[in-house]
Amino acid sequence: MRLKDKVSIITGAGSGMGRVAALRFAAEGSRVIVADSQGEAAEETVRQIRAAGGESYAARVDVSVEADAKAMVDVAMRRYGQVDVLYNNAGIMPEADHSVVDTPVEAWDQVMAVNVRGVYLGCKYAIPHMIERHCGSIINVSSFVAILGCSVPQDAYTASKGAVLALTRSLAVQFAPRGIRTNAILPGPVETPLLMDWLLKDEAAKKLRLARNPTGRFGKADEIVNLAVYLASDESAWTNGASMVIDGGISVNYF
Repeated sequence: MRLKDKVSIITGAGSGMGRVAALRFAAEGSRVIVADSQGEAAEETVRQIRAAGGESYAARVDVSVEADAKAMVDVAMRRYGQVDVLYNNAGIMPEADHSVVDTPVEAWDQVMAVNVRGVYLGCKYAIPHMIERHCGSIINVSSFVAILGCSVPQDAYTASKGAVLALTRSLAVQFAPRGIRTNAILPGPVETPLLMDWLLKDEAAKKLRLARNPTGRFGKADEIVNLAVYLASDESAWTNGASMVIDGGISVNYF
């Protein structure tokens, strides 16, 4: 088991890639705090983990709210006495997010609150406990759109993921001397409910995105989680400040 004896907090773990991550981390031996804004969804993930013989606990959390973020970390400390991994997976991509010229301010602020403030708050309360034990791994989910522009814009989402990438680098420099590694995963389009629900409504957008991917398909959640397991494990002891792109080749394709 690659994560034996570790305690992991995974945000947005009630569905999609977060649930896949929670199940996989538990299967690899980690005790998992399943954090999600939807309490019933979090409990269902926990149920699945426990049914498979794992150890887990649910925390209903709005990652953009400071009290919730603190409570999430407090739950991990109260139940398991340590935090080894903070997997900042929670994120939103609302339909109202388009170009800066037509995205409502409310949608912009909502995206920034969840996608950026949520990462900041999780780190704010988890890092001090990691410092105490001189070890820890922070895994931030950014996006391939943080490193290249898109002709079909979602500017709030793009800006938020660029901010996550910049924050990752800053944390990597600040806290590596204290035993804490911080890395970012930059996925391309992945078959999650969040993305598929949107693309199924817009066949033209789906075809456009697939045409630009050399592999001709979207990614699978477990393909992203495979990298997260590596980053959470001691195998990645010298991996710090990395921006790891998993996109099927979109970001290297010019035509």
